[in-house]
Amino acid sequence: MAEAIHDIQIRDLYKIFGPNAAAHVADVKAGMSKEELKSRFNHVLGLNDINMDIPAGRIQVVMGLSGSGKSTLIRHINRLIEPTAGEVIFEGQDVVRMSQAELREFRRRKTAMVFQKFALFPHRTVLENTTYGLVVQGLSRREAAERARRWIARVGLEGFEESYPNQLSGGMQQRVGLARALTNDAEILLMDEAFSALDPLIRTDMQSVLLDLQQELRKTIVFITHDLDEALRLGDQIAILRDGRIIQQGTGEQIVLRPADDYISSFVRDIKRGHVISVGTIMRKGARADSPVTLPATALLEEAARAMTGADANRANIVDAAGRHLGMVTLAKAVAEMIAPDESEDLDPEALSA
Repeated sequence: MAEAIHDIQIRDLYKIFGPNAAAHVADVKAGMSKEELKSRFNHVLGLNDINMDIPAGRIQVVMGLSGSGKSTLIRHINRLIEPTAGEVIFEGQDVVRMSQAELREFRRRKTAMVFQKFALFPHRTVLENTTYGLVVQGLSRREAAERARRWIARVGLEGFEESYPNQLSGGMQQRVGLARALTNDAEILLMDEAFSALDPLIRTDMQSVLLDLQQELRKTIVFITHDLDEALRLGDQIAILRDGRIIQQGTGEQIVLRPADDYISSFVRDIKRGHVISVGTIMRKGARADSPVTLPATALLEEAARAMTGADANRANIVDAAGRHLGMVTLAKAVAEMIAPDESEDLDPEALSA
């Protein structure tokens, strides 16, 4: 029988930093702003009424600018930060109410964390860094080493087991951090701006490594970033924070197509829509095309436009995962939707399909 997989449920979560934090939750609930709380009481509002369901086996991205509360939020999941009010539910148990013994076991067995600054022991080798958590759990060094070597190889570091962190590049050090987290076989992987310190090409490479591993492992991953391109590439779901409050939650496609306000619109304005929007969203439902091109509903617009152009076709049929017909999309529509809405409104669809 398959092991049950559990969502993480965050309910009515507040974090206020200051000596009398609990006394000001009611003020915040009544509408007191972050600025007013700071000016009147010298307390800082970190999180404001966070409610979120993090789906099991998926990547939940939390993004926002510096000071938005995203790193504060991820540290509540394993209670590295104590909440002022609220619940964090996993497997029917509130992490907030766990005893110290329960919390220690939860951190050791259920969660693993990957940090922006790598957090490797400089005096330990790659293998020793990777086995550290298992040894702490009580596994024999032999068994821990066998398990660690498998994951070191999986993240592309085979042959570097006896190297020290200062002998590795930044991208290689972050691969060690990822291997260490995966070796613990935790259900929840918490990644706090894990790739933000890396050069752009290495960062893209690490994103690919994570996506490839996730396709097989199906961990519950909470990934913090300030980069929307990274959020859109990695996230099954995205939550955007501002001043400790969630402004919008949804898939990347939902956020790009229907930004909740001007703040979100400013985030998505320069996004390459063809990398985000799927043909299933824009297809003409039920319609059929006389076309050699058939695409899954999950195909992105850029992929669809390339397929139709390559086949010298101006239409494509759309099917679901089982191959059942769903509808049809035109090349003109796909190209128009890849352009920002205010620009695509003036396009001549017939000229595009000519």
